[in-house]
Amino acid sequence: MDHDRIFKALGDPTRRRLLDLLCEENGQTLGELCRNLDMARQSATQHLEILEAANLVTTVRRGRRKLHFINPVPLHDVYERWVRKFETQRLSLLRDLKAELEGEEK
Repeated sequence: MDHDRIFKALGDPTRRRLLDLLCEENGQTLGELCRNLDMARQSATQHLEILEAANLVTTVRRGRRKLHFINPVPLHDVYERWVRKFETQRLSLLRDLKAELEGEEK
């Protein structure tokens, strides 16, 4: 997994917006996605290509239609590698603080 490509893809607000749109309704065409963006189809295509290169979006052809689908696996891997370990520590600290403030034993 190429974390650099994933972080680069997630670093742009337009690409995050595309992922949000696909999360709301998976399997959209370029035209459907562009209805919710203030940009030309060519610009949206370039953003989608970066998301595809990061494996965050996959496409399927159905007849003449090219549908875009979000791939949550790389996001989950990033969460597991970069977020979860900090989240666990933070929650443990909050639990300990709560117990101390309320005079409870750990």
